Amino acid sequence: MKARILLVSVAIVACRPAHDRQPTPAPSSSATAPTPRLSSTDELDRLDRRKPLPLLPMMANHQKENMREHLAVVQQVVAATAIGDFAQVAQAAQRMGYSEAMGQMCEHMGAGASGFTEQALAFHHAADRIASAAKREDSPAVLAALGETLAACTGCHATYKQKVVDKIDAAPATLP
Repeated sequence: MKARILLVSVAIVACRPAHDRQPTPAPSSSATAPTPRLSSTDELDRLDRRKPLPLLPMMANHQKENMREHLAVVQQVVAATAIGDFAQVAQAAQRMGYSEAMGQMCEHMGAGASGFTEQALAFHHAADRIASAAKREDSPAVLAALGETLAACTGCHATYKQKVVDKIDAAPATLP
């Protein structure tokens, strides 16, 4: 009977998930120095192979606010397209379309990463095509332009990652 209880106990311990078990401590050796561990932020940065986009904290925050606004506009475009409200589609799309001020901001934000400005401008021009199609009340063209706009979003996010820096090592024109 005791052997059966022992066997059941061993089976229960062996079947317990690994995360429930106590780790076996590694033998200590004074000859080996501990390996320095990266912070979780540094480890994530090491694993993320996208190109860094250097931005001052204020610029990084401003860029994220803009992207959240663009996402809200995309939601409005989809909702308005679904009910055939082309005036609302055009009005919403124009908020993320190209303007001289937007172009300057894209150049400013992208000064530290080659190719970023061009991708950002492609996004805004694609959004202009949404508004143009909406003015023609052309649903398929609105959706095609929305697809282009979202492709510009995903392409940029697949290529670049924000890198918050204390200073930007680029031309003085890039500083706020």
